[in-house]
Amino acid sequence: MEIIERLESEVRVYCRSFPTVFTTAQGNRMTAKDGRVYLDFFSGAGALNYGHNDPDMEKALIDYIRSHGVNHGLDMATEAKERFLRTFDEVIMKPRGMDYKLQFPGPTGTNANEAALKLARKVTGRSGLIHFTHSFHGMTLGAIAVTSNAAIRNSAGLELPNTTTAPYSGYYRDGRNTADDLEKLLSDSFSGVDKPAAVIVETVQGEGGINVADFEWLRQVERICRDHELLLIVDDIQAGYGRTGPFFSFEPAGIKPDMVTIAKSLSGMGLPLAMVMLRPDLDVWEPGEHTGTFRGNNHAFVTAVAMFEKFWCDDALEKRVVDKGEYIRERLRAIVDSHSGFEAEVRGRGFFIGLDCARAELGNEIIGQCFERGLIMETTGQGDSVVKVMPALISTDADLDEGLDIIDAAVGTVVEKYGLAAA
Repeated sequence: MEIIERLESEVRVYCRSFPTVFTTAQGNRMTAKDGRVYLDFFSGAGALNYGHNDPDMEKALIDYIRSHGVNHGLDMATEAKERFLRTFDEVIMKPRGMDYKLQFPGPTGTNANEAALKLARKVTGRSGLIHFTHSFHGMTLGAIAVTSNAAIRNSAGLELPNTTTAPYSGYYRDGRNTADDLEKLLSDSFSGVDKPAAVIVETVQGEGGINVADFEWLRQVERICRDHELLLIVDDIQAGYGRTGPFFSFEPAGIKPDMVTIAKSLSGMGLPLAMVMLRPDLDVWEPGEHTGTFRGNNHAFVTAVAMFEKFWCDDALEKRVVDKGEYIRERLRAIVDSHSGFEAEVRGRGFFIGLDCARAELGNEIIGQCFERGLIMETTGQGDSVVKVMPALISTDADLDEGLDIIDAAVGTVVEKYGLAAA
């Protein structure tokens, strides 16, 4: 760690939360330099939904490298890209009745969102964008402009115009339908909100605190977009690829976004790959109008194909994540109930669960205690109050129970430390 602390920028985050040097990783386990093995309920912030170094994806990549397959090719036509596109179409889009063009904008999620926002403005000729309270869409300037976190917005170092923040589903916690607020803003010519180009939304807000959009709310937002001729962009970068159960988190709501942005676990094993799915009639780009050196990662194409073929040719993974996600929620609720004085709300979908502590400072205390016990997790939300429970989708029942038992013990230690049981 000394060389990291001496030379790496102070901007680093996760090596502070997990102060050890990791050497190897397999499945949902990470091994440190001192030999200690940790259970991973962090999953690379959603980039490792299928665990570390899946053997089938690993073999596909090694075979490709050994065959001298094209490594870097910008957006050249390669055999790896052809196979990715064909498999994504056959395994993911056609079974869901989807018809989208696919754009590779760069290696990360924020690249996908930048491209989608830029295209929305080009298509509509309008500059405004609507995003939601507690939203997070990336760390580049366009994505920051539609992110609600004040610290992140301030990090831009300049004004972030042409965006409007609307209340997310359940924002007021009183049953109020916030989609009605959005409709009023757009319908009232005295609201001061000029007609925007698009609405961008997450179905589950990961960095905003594991806030879950009601399906009827999502359908109403879609209808509002249609009525007002706005493009609907769903950011599925963290909530997709089975994290909530289905491949796309918006599937159960029955909506059809104009654009979908995906990245993180798209490659299957953590290799950088981002993509924008866009309605064919929206594909009005001129050649090279939106470009980037690393907009087509052939290694990631190879591992993604292995992932599609292994996990998405049937609905077994989706059913398990939905079923076991409910089990995780029930266990977490039982943990809250079993510790007198500990107040927290459990919410989420699938393997995308948050434990929102009434006292914000307890969030980081709990994950610190979990790390000492061999479990890797992170916090999210306002004040880091939400313990983010994100096991790999390949976790066994025993893995889930092991992690949940550690969370239970960690909560008990924190409750005792703060004297909450006696309060």
